[in-house]
Amino acid sequence: MAEYESVQRAPLRLKGSGAAPALGKKKKKAAKDKSKILEQIVSSKKQEEEKKRALDKRTPAQLAYEKMQEKRQMERILKKASKTHKQRVEDFNRHLDALTEHYDIPKVSWTK
Repeated sequence: MAEYESVQRAPLRLKGSGAAPALGKKKKKAAKDKSKILEQIVSSKKQEEEKKRALDKRTPAQLAYEKMQEKRQMERILKKASKTHKQRVEDFNRHLDALTEHYDIPKVSWTK
């Protein structure tokens, strides 16, 4: 019987059965509670930032490398975004015209 001593003996309450206790009026929270909540939020944000710094075990050289990678990637994106599709097609056609015929795609036809 010692195994069953920790079992709750109250009847099972189902959602929507109507047997829920009557809810009283809600108490209004004071301004102190709001200020405490704000302080907790601010402190939790600070703690998260500190944890991120602690978890970030990159060297200054690694940070500089990643910063330069991001900068170069942004430059590439801006360069690609500066041309329209039509301009890119025209440039590609000029490039293909400059190539020798050796690079032409041979015509493959099964009917002729």
